[in-house]
Amino acid sequence: MGNVEKIKKMFQTASSRNGAYSVGTTAVVIAIVIVLNLIIGKIPEQYLKLDISDNKIYEITDTSRELLKNLDKKVEIQVLADEEDADKRISTFVNKYASLSKNVSVEWIDPVLHPSVLSENDAESNTILVSCEETDKSTQISFSDIIQYDMSSYYTTGNVQESAFDAEGQLTSAVNYVTNDVNKKIYRTSGHGEATLGSNVTEMMEKSNLNVEELNLVMSPSVPEDCDLVILNAPAKDISEEEKEALSSYLSQGGNVMLFLAETTEAQPNLAALMEEYGMKLEDGFIADTSRCYQNNYYYIFPQLSISGEMANGLSSQMVLAVNARGMTETEPARDTITLNAFMKTSSNGYAVSEEDQKQGTYIIGAVATETIAGDSTSEEDASEEDTEEAAKESHFTVFGTNSIVDASITETFPTLDNLTLVMNTMTNGLEDVQNVSIEAKSLGISYNTMKHADAFSILVVFGIPIAVVGVGLYIWIKRRKA
Repeated sequence: MGNVEKIKKMFQTASSRNGAYSVGTTAVVIAIVIVLNLIIGKIPEQYLKLDISDNKIYEITDTSRELLKNLDKKVEIQVLADEEDADKRISTFVNKYASLSKNVSVEWIDPVLHPSVLSENDAESNTILVSCEETDKSTQISFSDIIQYDMSSYYTTGNVQESAFDAEGQLTSAVNYVTNDVNKKIYRTSGHGEATLGSNVTEMMEKSNLNVEELNLVMSPSVPEDCDLVILNAPAKDISEEEKEALSSYLSQGGNVMLFLAETTEAQPNLAALMEEYGMKLEDGFIADTSRCYQNNYYYIFPQLSISGEMANGLSSQMVLAVNARGMTETEPARDTITLNAFMKTSSNGYAVSEEDQKQGTYIIGAVATETIAGDSTSEEDASEEDTEEAAKESHFTVFGTNSIVDASITETFPTLDNLTLVMNTMTNGLEDVQNVSIEAKSLGISYNTMKHADAFSILVVFGIPIAVVGVGLYIWIKRRKA
């Protein structure tokens, strides 16, 4: 009994009570942590990791979110790499991306532990396999396609530097490809000193399943039947009368043509005539804008955008930069079935500058002419309204005043601009069953300021704010001395 009484007295002391309280508190805290871990484990991946990277590389655009939201086919993503050793940026993004859709699953397979997976899929390690069993289509993404490198830096610095992160663009393109049977044929004209399409453009086109081939209208008197879009990229010389007729005939049958005007003042009467047929009159000289320009470079223009619907998809900054652009004004089209949408214009302080004159006004930098072409398979008397609508077609003739809008030197220097997104939206706008799912790689380099009035802003930062701070400090010092 004596021992029992001693034990009771031990637990009745202040120190024992404090100890019991500490043990109880610790147990409660441990229980709370365990419960929180269980709860957090059930939270979807996209809510767990915040994007604090400099260039928002983990941010997923509305384009991808919409695609994944509407996904009605099962897509399997197999990553042939050890998840623990893989680049954390890739593993983080892949898991976050897949968590946005219940129809997307991710499986990490270590090729060291399962070497047969490489031979079975004819793939290498550090590769992502994207497949859809319903369509029986698959494609591969290499890690080197996601984390891209600037090889040219090797010749100047001796090191290869990371230049871009393209996880979202590659994955969204792959998912769209394996779940979609639509492929479009694009023809790029040659024979007039056209500029080649840069890799920045062709890569975006490939992401939307747009295949590009060359077309010489001198050797081929008509546009091929499988053509979905003809691109004339900055032709330095005029097209012939026969080529103009071929393009006009193609448009009259519901075709799509996209023209980037060249940086030239050489007369191009046939191109100008084709433009006038669709309500666009080409002005002489180059366009300057004293109100909407980049750091007082009047020929570096930020046009005013007037866009809506699918053409506005994915535009984040609502800003594009056009350099040394030709300008247009609206004129009466050849037919009343043609309507013109001028989606890029200068301010009222725009100028058409030629050797002879400087004409002030508002000039069109980008426009699309749409023509509704009635079907001729059935007469209006015999066809129902629904049949007539189904037989009708639309042609789209899109003109940009300059091809600098897709120039890599601009799109890479100012990655926050919407140049490529706008061009891709207009490109897919006239293509049936195609949407622009082309997402630019996120730059891992330096982003440059694209403010329209950077000179005034610089004066404010360099002089205005310091003067204001010194003035306030001087006022407080004088006030305290008098006190």
